[in-house]
Amino acid sequence: QVQLVESGGGLVQAGGSLRLSCAAPESIISINTMGWYRQAPGQQRELVAGITSGGITNYADSVKGRFTISRDNAKNTAYLEMNSLQPEDTGVYYCKIIARHRDYGYQAQYWGQGTQVTVSS
Repeated sequence: QVQLVESGGGLVQAGGSLRLSCAAPESIISINTMGWYRQAPGQQRELVAGITSGGITNYADSVKGRFTISRDNAKNTAYLEMNSLQPEDTGVYYCKIIARHRDYGYQAQYWGQGTQVTVSS
């Protein structure tokens, strides 16, 4: 059974900060890309930030300069540091990785359970 464990969501006032984490189990090896997505009420799920195996990052225009994605390969963990949060950042944040499982020779996509981020005005 493969599950990415997310944590760090919560309620924060506009201008505040949160840090999300996403941990993959040891059965996941050779992680390629890691990313954070969010889904606001009534909206499609969108990519917020991504990071490659080489540490190259990319961000949605709406969060550029405010959010920082990082990864700790030794811990099989990704992070999303969110600063200067705005009400428009409200939504459920999902972690996704593309990686190999120890039992399979191909890469596959795995998702976290989602964590709620609510920013009040």
